[in-house]
Amino acid sequence: MEASLYDTVFPDLHLLRQGKVRDIYDLGDNLLMVATDRISAFDVVMPNPVPGKGRILTKMSRFWFEMMESIIPNHLIAADVEQFPGACRPYIDIIRGRSMLVRKAEPLSVECIVRGYLSGSGWKSYLESGSLCGIRLPEGLQESGRLPEPLFTPSTKADMGAHDENISFERVEDMLGKDLASRLKDVSLAVYKKAVGFAESRGIVIADTKFEFGLIDGELVLIDEILTPDSSRFWPKDTYQPGGPQKSFDKQYVRDYLLSLDWNQKPPAPVLPPEVVENTRRKYDEALRRLTETV
Repeated sequence: MEASLYDTVFPDLHLLRQGKVRDIYDLGDNLLMVATDRISAFDVVMPNPVPGKGRILTKMSRFWFEMMESIIPNHLIAADVEQFPGACRPYIDIIRGRSMLVRKAEPLSVECIVRGYLSGSGWKSYLESGSLCGIRLPEGLQESGRLPEPLFTPSTKADMGAHDENISFERVEDMLGKDLASRLKDVSLAVYKKAVGFAESRGIVIADTKFEFGLIDGELVLIDEILTPDSSRFWPKDTYQPGGPQKSFDKQYVRDYLLSLDWNQKPPAPVLPPEVVENTRRKYDEALRRLTETV
């Protein structure tokens, strides 16, 4: 198993912020985003990493960014460390394959979630109210069932350790204005639908996913990561069967393990056993292989 990267310490670079997975450094005109091997669940970072996870997320995001450029631009400048500024050179061996040089963007304060299937918190909301983010759903839907149409179900962007909160589209309009809110919805749905069609041809059902957007010189762009097992539910198409939980290629496996414990979903998180770490790595790697390998 390859060596893991839990934290980065780059004394010559300015650490702008540390997210659940990514360490972001300010390089002046641009940013260096380093995907570590940290993994979070229920908005809490686990104390031990999943070796190689950051490389998988980076490769998958690069793949999708390129595919979606016809719909929406993104913040990626380069992912080849040889093209990074000289200040990054002392750390090339650490960041190779797990980092991106990106343009600075003004992040929007909304998580743009698209759901094509009824699962997770969406299923819970449906059971409680028959609706999702203010959208009334038909009666008689099943857990993991396909929705009549993909839904844009935004949420707030919580600080680390806090939980995101589902919000209505009207709330997004109040926060960002009607024009930008409408653009976010249209682009999110377009990217999701294109990804779904491609993934199904590779044997994967994308049940739902989360996008983050920012503004660069007033232009809307995709930022952070896109359509990874960290930000999406990936189900094997050949075993998909509505009516209950599904097998997956994402971190639902970690969530399910944690739900089997007596843990209150607040820090400190329990240490993941070696078999959970290894199985998670294999699931992520399988998703990457299926989606990106040339057929």
